[in-house]
Amino acid sequence: MNAILSYMKRNYKILAFVAILAVALWSFMPKQKAVSDPEKDKLLLELITFVIEKGHYDPAKIDDTFSKGVYKSYLESLDPSKRFFIQSDIDEFSKYEDKIDDMILSKDLSFFDLTYNRLQQRIKESEGFYKDILAKPFDFTTNEEFSVDYEKMPYPKNDADLKKRWEKQLKLSVLSTITDKQKIQETPADKDAKMANDPAANKAFEDKKGDDTKPKSFEELEKEARESSLKSLNDYFDVIDDLERDEWFSVYLNAIAERFDPHTFYFAPDDKEKFDTSMRGSLEGIGARLQKKGDYVEISELIPGGPAWRGKELEQGDLIMKVAQGKDAPVDIAGMRLDDTVKKIKGPKGTEVRLTVKKVDGSIKVIAIVREVVELEETYAKSSVVKKDGKTYGVIYLPKFYIDFEDKNSRDAAKDVALEVKRLKEQKVDGIIMDLRDNGGGSLKTVVDITGLFVPQGPVVQVKSAGKQKEVLNDTDSSVLYDGPLVVLVNNFSASASEIFAAAIQDYHRGIIMGSKHTYGKGTVQNLIDLNQFVRNNSMGDLGALKTTTQKFYRINGGSTQREGVMSDIVMPDRYSYIDMGERDVDNAMPWDKIDPANYKPLAANFSGVIASSKQRMANNAQFKLMDENAKWVFEKKDENTFSLNIDKFKADVAKSEATAKKFKVLNDYKNNLTFEALPYEKALFAKEPLLAEKKQRWYESLSKDIYVEEALNVLGDMQPAAKSNAVAVKKDKMVKTR
Repeated sequence: MNAILSYMKRNYKILAFVAILAVALWSFMPKQKAVSDPEKDKLLLELITFVIEKGHYDPAKIDDTFSKGVYKSYLESLDPSKRFFIQSDIDEFSKYEDKIDDMILSKDLSFFDLTYNRLQQRIKESEGFYKDILAKPFDFTTNEEFSVDYEKMPYPKNDADLKKRWEKQLKLSVLSTITDKQKIQETPADKDAKMANDPAANKAFEDKKGDDTKPKSFEELEKEARESSLKSLNDYFDVIDDLERDEWFSVYLNAIAERFDPHTFYFAPDDKEKFDTSMRGSLEGIGARLQKKGDYVEISELIPGGPAWRGKELEQGDLIMKVAQGKDAPVDIAGMRLDDTVKKIKGPKGTEVRLTVKKVDGSIKVIAIVREVVELEETYAKSSVVKKDGKTYGVIYLPKFYIDFEDKNSRDAAKDVALEVKRLKEQKVDGIIMDLRDNGGGSLKTVVDITGLFVPQGPVVQVKSAGKQKEVLNDTDSSVLYDGPLVVLVNNFSASASEIFAAAIQDYHRGIIMGSKHTYGKGTVQNLIDLNQFVRNNSMGDLGALKTTTQKFYRINGGSTQREGVMSDIVMPDRYSYIDMGERDVDNAMPWDKIDPANYKPLAANFSGVIASSKQRMANNAQFKLMDENAKWVFEKKDENTFSLNIDKFKADVAKSEATAKKFKVLNDYKNNLTFEALPYEKALFAKEPLLAEKKQRWYESLSKDIYVEEALNVLGDMQPAAKSNAVAVKKDKMVKTR
């Protein structure tokens, strides 16, 4: 079952593009907008609604209420900061608010056409606004305020009101930059002199610095701040201007799709390809990351082990000027969209691409690279070992439950985690931390297989389709790869497949779940459906794919993780402890419910003493106390959205906030005094791949500053006697688990 359970944040490629080189060749015509095809748009509208209504677990009725939801979501996607449309636009749009349902059914595109054309008009007008506003200095002595609570903010009344909003928004941005620059150029010696109120010391220090390092005047900083804002907005509007009509139409389609539930989503062909790359953790290309720089494209990173990295000719900072396919004539990419440049550089393995690049030293060079399969190491599972109190422990970090559905022989999360567990067992570890923090999910198959590494055969998760009997997904392998102490680390962003794993470990009493109060709360299963299969003799090109919710999954105890998530056995404070986050905070999320439990038998382990010890330890830990205090402060500050545009008041407000926040800065300086190391096989690799070594070293250093990992290690230490006495709990003859 190609079920995909990835947590997809609801965003769209409007602000910036950083791409990875991958598959296929495309043609390009500079600065020409693609010709729109209304018939293709109508077909997509029909296909998406048809597939959702037939395949969705619980499709919403397409009526006036649905229409109003689409209307609100769509306008928020087009203009989230309310700096393009004015009230007269909204008045004109509003007559469609309860008619979108009828327009969907009749394939009427008039609402989209109206909003698209008006948006293009307003974007052009806004480009004039910001350039005019940033052309002259701001007056920061006036008493003005600006609120960034855009959701509650009304639309501007007219063009003059819109320009005033732009002015205030830019004024706040420039003011913030100025104060940041002033802090940067204020050295520790400056601060010491001010704190000591010693003018003589301050003057002596200024004299010592000399003219070359003399602090810049307010006027100079203000000018630099305006120029920085201008450059950022120029880049932003370059991206906006490059968006094709069909990309905006995808925004409209997703406003419709996401009203069924937050995880139903339309993928245009390019987005589908990126999703596939993300899921499998590999791609076919040269192995480089790109970013836009002026009219050209810059190499921002070479992926270790990739063909570009191995070739040692292409370097970080090189500017790509032309691209040629094999022996074909090179194409100048000046002014080309980043996405289109990527399409020219990426391609199937075994094919050649020739890049004309400007090196950092200014020389021009043509570099030929043969494309290959490139593995993205940051996607994959990784492990480390650490010694504490005479014991050796392992940490496995899994960023997602990745899989390549098209190639069953390729690496996937289950195979890789199994390999990491075996490697840790070779180091004779006394316990393992499975770190699933920020893991948004992935493949259902891999999570079943990974759970089976830690428990004998039996049910792992229950899946239910609309109107059908539940299906119990079992681990069919009777062997247990690892039966020692186990801790699972989670947070508010551990979702979907992560929640299946955590719930199964918890229900079996196999290990202890530690982290945020609860996980994300995504208890639904999505399938990715190729829309091209529904159209015969298609002459309209690739139609993309639809990810739609087809099932709900349930814990083996019968409860759902939907909305509620998995509650941690040991709750550890973090900065978001008092803020509702996750599926429960989404208005159209599917409801929580429960079904009958599966036939399973928990292990005989009793962790109550271990849990009590951890809670007591954290209650006496100054760092955790401070973290909880910080969380309360964050909660209190979350609704403070209005800022003074008077520089003196702004600085006073910032100083007041910083005075309170200063006590929390020590949270970032925390070190647990533990040394996390690579496994022996990796140490041998590091000698040959220094870039890989550097990346892994950054991870080890982050672990040495991680209080959550430290407490998880303490818990593993507390589990040692129980693990030995309860070894029988994992023997197969004590387990009775049937489907």
